[in-house]
Amino acid sequence: MSLSRQLHTYLSSIYSTVPDVDVGRVAAQLLDSMCLSESATRQGDYNNLWSERDIALITYGDTIVSGKEAPLLVLSRFLDKWIGDAITWLHILPFFPWTSDDGFAVMDYSSVNQALGTWEDIELLAARYKLMADLVLNHCSSRSIWFENFRAGRSPGSSYFFVVDDSFDTSNVVRPRTSRLLQTVITPDGDKDVWCTFSADQVDFNFRNPEVLVEFCRVIRLYLDRGVRIFRLDAVAFVWKRSGTSCINLPEAHELVAVLRLLIEHAAPDAVVITETNVPNIENLAYFGQGNEAHAIYNFALPPLLVHTLISGDSSRLSRWLMSMPPAFHGTTYFNFLASHDGIGLRPIEGILSDQEKDRMIDTLQSFGALLSWKRDADGVESVYEINVSLIDALSGTEHSGVDGFGLERFLLAHLIMLGLEGVPAIYIHSFLGTPNDLNRVDNTGHNRAINRHQWSLDELEAALGGEQSSHRQVLEALKTMIETRSKQSAFHPNATQYTLHLQREVFSFWRQSMDRRQSIFCLHNVSNIPQQIDSNRLNLVGTDHWYDLLSGDVISDESSVIELGPYESVWLSNR
Repeated sequence: MSLSRQLHTYLSSIYSTVPDVDVGRVAAQLLDSMCLSESATRQGDYNNLWSERDIALITYGDTIVSGKEAPLLVLSRFLDKWIGDAITWLHILPFFPWTSDDGFAVMDYSSVNQALGTWEDIELLAARYKLMADLVLNHCSSRSIWFENFRAGRSPGSSYFFVVDDSFDTSNVVRPRTSRLLQTVITPDGDKDVWCTFSADQVDFNFRNPEVLVEFCRVIRLYLDRGVRIFRLDAVAFVWKRSGTSCINLPEAHELVAVLRLLIEHAAPDAVVITETNVPNIENLAYFGQGNEAHAIYNFALPPLLVHTLISGDSSRLSRWLMSMPPAFHGTTYFNFLASHDGIGLRPIEGILSDQEKDRMIDTLQSFGALLSWKRDADGVESVYEINVSLIDALSGTEHSGVDGFGLERFLLAHLIMLGLEGVPAIYIHSFLGTPNDLNRVDNTGHNRAINRHQWSLDELEAALGGEQSSHRQVLEALKTMIETRSKQSAFHPNATQYTLHLQREVFSFWRQSMDRRQSIFCLHNVSNIPQQIDSNRLNLVGTDHWYDLLSGDVISDESSVIELGPYESVWLSNR
């Protein structure tokens, strides 16, 4: 089927309830904005655009600064010197001019924030890594030229934003904030109530107007031309609104993802689309579609479940969840992460952890310095939406005994577990650096999420990394060693077979097998502070193979031997 016909099918579904939309004309505009012909065809079948070598790094463009030098150039030099080939994907969080939310209230999608650098600096990084950028689809800054035009009643922008009147039923709206949903704006046509899912400074677009979709396709084409190859669709679950509904995860949102995926993969066959949907697990999985929506989805349930496992010493909830996760289709995968610029979201574990378990985790992390962010439901009831804390502080103790001497071991074990799981691993730069809570930044900004958004001066950071015994250096070197080991194992391909093992609650374990079935790895992790013993007979090790631990190099010579795991210790048993 031609690209034009596929577009027509999707667009007919999206705009079926929107009057006066010429779907054929919209399809032609989209193709023109992406510089594609109507007869364009996608190259080959759906392919896995990743391997066991791929590791993503998540960072702001100015996490590391040095005098008056452009932060993007500082980042480039730092990565060359300290990270090297440990990563292959680089996610630079919004690098555009912005007014709030540390970049997610975009003023201008077409330029690079001058405080960070230039498009040439972005292209330099894109030449070194597979570059990931945010496509902030749902909203833009209230000070953007588009919204200024909306206020003035001129184009482009006069019809770009979602306006509601008293007939629109918002009683069932679900959103992760406690701020007012509607903000009144004075325009030449009178006062209008604009929709603001996240804040008064982040005004939602009206995707019922196809001009908005066309405009974003022009933005995508620009990003592709500048070297971006991974598109993170920020807050995409909220892009479509319908009266009387939750206004999240509506069918039209899925169809829009499919349209963007279709256009992007025709324009750049090596490009990847990732959906950022911090919603309950089953709703998140739906963004794979039928293999036609996201190439990858953020695995949002993993961070809270793994933190819960390590502070409780009990892997049963994590194991049960892992068993419920379907293998990703060929050409799709999970995007696994433990920490990011945001907090540890709690919506993804609804129905997985009990309220008591969730409350106990919240209380424990608060005792380690964590802060809380809140949401308000349709009935006006407020509840915790996410826990704001640096990962190394979140894992500094347990819910039973508080802060103890095993914090570093728990922190490294968390990453070892993530590196072994099905999917592409992503590591936040502050996890690479072992950065603790930054309460001063919270005080200075007034935002709880700033606790995990520390800004390092290059001199200070290199001094911290210079000492062989410094905790920051230990973390960095340990993670790089783990990554180096992982990258050599075909059984750790993001789409390799995975089975959850059930040994004992204190040992989180799973089995990976390479797609050619030649390599098997049994991943055993003691998630408690008590030594554990595992009878190797329970693993069904093939007697004709030679088994050894990839982490220590120790050989398992006796099939009936007992495997000893110290507190927070692991083995990766491989047959090759």
